[in-house]
Amino acid sequence: MLITMEGIEGSGKSTQIAHIAAYFHQKGYECVVTREPGGTKIGEKIRRILLDRDHDMLDAMAELLLYTADRAQHVSEIIKPALDKGNIVICDRFLDSTIAYQGAARGIGPDTVTSINRLVLKGIWPDITFLLDLPSEIGLSRAWRAIDAGARDTSQSRFEREKIVFHEKVRQGYLALAEAEPERIRIIDASASPGDVKAALLEQLKAISGEKRMP
Repeated sequence: MLITMEGIEGSGKSTQIAHIAAYFHQKGYECVVTREPGGTKIGEKIRRILLDRDHDMLDAMAELLLYTADRAQHVSEIIKPALDKGNIVICDRFLDSTIAYQGAARGIGPDTVTSINRLVLKGIWPDITFLLDLPSEIGLSRAWRAIDAGARDTSQSRFEREKIVFHEKVRQGYLALAEAEPERIRIIDASASPGDVKAALLEQLKAISGEKRMP
């Protein structure tokens, strides 16, 4: 099973992914926790290019192709082998991020993003996606608090430096995806406290376990 976590900057994905992994570990499942961009040695180098705050002139199509290159390596090296072994893979960002950021916010278009990515996905698609949704200004404020507090690398803040209108386009891109695929994409209110978000996620996980006949 491939579970992906999505959301704008400051939505709290990393914190909640730890709770999801703990839930499945308690059930006796092997979990692989990974992220995009990154997740592999090559991917981490691509990640540094993509997130570098000094790369503000990066062309939108070049950005998309870098994300796709990262995903090709990630799927081939990490995700597909883990799924083939029967493991649960929990990924911080996947294709939906690229559709929302590059497809919607950059204006490339969701269909173009999806078509290009089908070349590297090897038939893999998320089984369940949790979308941590909150107003863009709240998410961005949280992200900058984490950066200013030293919890995140300030040199990798290229997306946080985008104008609020960009982040709102990303959010609307995500919500459009959720509307199109409500069975796969489960919206979680990320404006709530971390404890309440965790509780909502665990409730969804229990329901999903029942739906998929998992113990």
